[in-house]
Amino acid sequence: MKIYQRLLTYVKPYGRFILPFFVLTLISVFFSIFQFALIIPLLNFLFNHTSPEDVQRYAHAPSFSLTANFFKDFFYYQVYRLKNMNPKYALYLIAALIVVAVICTNIFRYLAQRCLVNARTLLVKRLREALFTKINRLHLGYFTKEHKGDLLSRMNADVFEIEAVAANSIEVLFKEPYVMIGYFIALFAISPQLTLFTLVIIPISAVGIASVTKRLKKEATAAQASIGRLFTIIDETLMGMRIIRSFNASKFIIDKFSQENDFYRKASLQGFSRRELAPAFSEASGVFVVACILVFGGSLVLKNQATGTGLQASAFIAFIAIFSQVIRPAKAMVIAMANIQRGEAAGQRILQVLDTQVEVDDHPNAIPLPSFEDAIEFKDVSFAYHNKPVLQHVNFIIPKGKTVALVGPSGVGKSTIADLIPRFYDVRSGEVLIDGIDVRGYTMESLRSHMSFVTQDVILFNDTVFNNIALGQPEAKMEDVIEAAKIANAHEFISNTEDGYQTIIGDRGIRLSGGQRQRLSIARAVFKNPSILILDEATSALDTESEKLVQDALNKLMKGRTTLVIAHRLSTIKEADEIIVLHEGQIIERGNHKELIETEGSIYKRLTNLQKIA
Repeated sequence: MKIYQRLLTYVKPYGRFILPFFVLTLISVFFSIFQFALIIPLLNFLFNHTSPEDVQRYAHAPSFSLTANFFKDFFYYQVYRLKNMNPKYALYLIAALIVVAVICTNIFRYLAQRCLVNARTLLVKRLREALFTKINRLHLGYFTKEHKGDLLSRMNADVFEIEAVAANSIEVLFKEPYVMIGYFIALFAISPQLTLFTLVIIPISAVGIASVTKRLKKEATAAQASIGRLFTIIDETLMGMRIIRSFNASKFIIDKFSQENDFYRKASLQGFSRRELAPAFSEASGVFVVACILVFGGSLVLKNQATGTGLQASAFIAFIAIFSQVIRPAKAMVIAMANIQRGEAAGQRILQVLDTQVEVDDHPNAIPLPSFEDAIEFKDVSFAYHNKPVLQHVNFIIPKGKTVALVGPSGVGKSTIADLIPRFYDVRSGEVLIDGIDVRGYTMESLRSHMSFVTQDVILFNDTVFNNIALGQPEAKMEDVIEAAKIANAHEFISNTEDGYQTIIGDRGIRLSGGQRQRLSIARAVFKNPSILILDEATSALDTESEKLVQDALNKLMKGRTTLVIAHRLSTIKEADEIIVLHEGQIIERGNHKELIETEGSIYKRLTNLQKIA
């Protein structure tokens, strides 16, 4: 239950739910017991089982006192008074009180339910928000280890499991014990001997139910993990549909999905079989308990008829009626305990994400970066992914207003260098300095507010053109967005779309061409008006005509800004103030374009010759 204790912290403070729920539940239990307690005088009245002692006792109104006996005697006094006037009046009174008691029971039960539903919906809301917030705070390396489909499953299927099963089960476990306690108090009042007998029999059936539900958590965990893998397959298929079809891999993907789907079916079937066995076992054991009560209680009734010292028939019937109400919450608790095992598996998967350590976060003494004034410096920087070295003792400076380009084969650490500046990752050793202060000394929000990124893999959202350009700034003015689009050579094609800047561009901008998506990305960078610009292969995936338009937009964007460029197409970096050539995580050459191509045997010269631009 430790998992549920953690989950319940998301509905603090408890007081606004628990106290009203407790009071309303007690009131509903009182009326529920009262309606069944009325069975005894009703049966005595109908079958005229009234002793001369009772007639004498209830002939006069009782003296007032705040005791249960006073209210009982006062009620019987009114019944006998009405019976003497007209027997039908007494019958009407009992029937009316039963109706009122039933109505009040359900009203207060509904109000108590509202309190718990409020807590339940708040739990799910805060849990989703905590999970989504944590995912947004985790460092980028986390997402290289975890499958996106599994994260989607935890956000969707596991939270839904908490909402649909676990929260409802917690609701039952909060409510039904109070109901059962109230009923057992009434049962003790009717017959302590018979009630103690039931308390001996009930635990016998509980042991069997516990053994049935013991393995539910393990089976539920396997099913939830399988859903994550299914989400991953679906996501990868939708992303790579063009490649799958071009390589005739549809059958392979379908078979892979079918195998995983079949695994999920079997895991779900095992869990369902065991889960449904619990209420079935509960039902059978309930019948067994009732049969035992009928035998034992019936013997007490027969004893009363023979000696006058046992249990009255009317009281025994009322006992059976109230005990039948005990079975309902008991069965609900059995089902809830079975469901809680499923919910624990979902809760555990959610808490695994929430408990993941945030490796890149603001330091306690971090300060805002008010403005970028001097330079970006890499000072003896080394970095590794999962103990695999990527950068080794890298040193260079990007002065304000200058452009530095990174060149080298794939996998030498160019993108890693770009990721260290905004603290997508933190260095393992050395320092990345901005204006002489380690970037870890600045708040991440202020640090990144001075930067814009244009990458080869353009990330656009299924929203309007306007909202994609003014990302994160809903109060943006239309004229500012249009101005940014003009600088990015995007205004013309945007104006030709069906709804202009209010056009929905589709998932990942699928309704636009590659060049249009890239220019929209540049417009977004222009709109932010950054001091520092990072370009990562911004034109490598474009055709010649689109590249010309995009490069022209980039040149406008780079003017007067501090720029770090990562490029394979060396034609785009000829005008860089400094070109740094990387090999196996180390800087092996540096200089401007002219200096490097004039260096005999340089790697940069060889690359330029290969691309025929020297």
